[in-house]
Amino acid sequence: MTNDLLAETAPDEGPDGGWYVDERCTNCDVARQLAPDVISEKNGRAEVTRQPRSDAEARQLHAAAFACHTRSIRHSARRLTPDLDPFPLALDDAVHLCGHNSRHTAGANAYLLRRGDGTTMMIDTPRWSEQLATRYEELGTVTDVLLTHQDHAAHGRRYADRFGARLWIHEGDLDAAPDADRVIRGTEPVEIGAGVLAYPLPGHTRGSVLYLADERYCFSGDSFYWSRTTADLEVAASVTWYSIVELAASLARTAPRLRFEWVLPGHGDRKRLPAAEMAHRLARLATRTAQLQPQPVDFTAVRW
Repeated sequence: MTNDLLAETAPDEGPDGGWYVDERCTNCDVARQLAPDVISEKNGRAEVTRQPRSDAEARQLHAAAFACHTRSIRHSARRLTPDLDPFPLALDDAVHLCGHNSRHTAGANAYLLRRGDGTTMMIDTPRWSEQLATRYEELGTVTDVLLTHQDHAAHGRRYADRFGARLWIHEGDLDAAPDADRVIRGTEPVEIGAGVLAYPLPGHTRGSVLYLADERYCFSGDSFYWSRTTADLEVAASVTWYSIVELAASLARTAPRLRFEWVLPGHGDRKRLPAAEMAHRLARLATRTAQLQPQPVDFTAVRW
């Protein structure tokens, strides 16, 4: 398989030999999500804290390397080979993580949602690759590409055309995908397909949307995420392009209507909790967000 990650020439040696993170790291948190036992944050970037001690830890590093949008997770003596690529990576029986995050979406996570009829939906997009499209398609025919907001719209049209799928976006962010096949309007939920609803959630951007599947999975885009630092649901208040006040209003309106076990964001970590506990945490998040004030954009203030 042709892969720009595989084709790159690795530096001769990392700082301490073995695995390391190079200077291109943007501190997007993806590596720490996938390799939490061996990668941590230091001085505003990811860093390999120690070399793997088990096959499981080595697999974590391979996943981080194939997901990293800047190709910064590297080994000083070995090249990555296609057989080490774990993506799409199953999170449970219905959801897979796409990996291969894109520079054009600031390294956002994308997902594949498997449906009971054997088809699949893609939520946001990984980097574009014909080979990856073929690999994703092996999980089932992709019927829909669901964009959560404008920041994650890159490659949406290309994947939708490749799959023969419908491309969805909200009217508030239509400039990012003016050729979308389906446009979500207003603030009321819209049915995408059996068991899948789109809930407009303006705030992070004017056209932000979350997708709720089977009252189990919440694909939240950049509207909220699970923070390892606070061990709770959080909003990225310091990275709000439209209005934190609108996001608070959206959460107040929508939170009581949502029931799910998994939060699956674009940026920030994933988490599974009992639905009742998740509902309680989301209600508290809505209350906290209502107390926030607008602030300048500051990526370094996000509490991953």
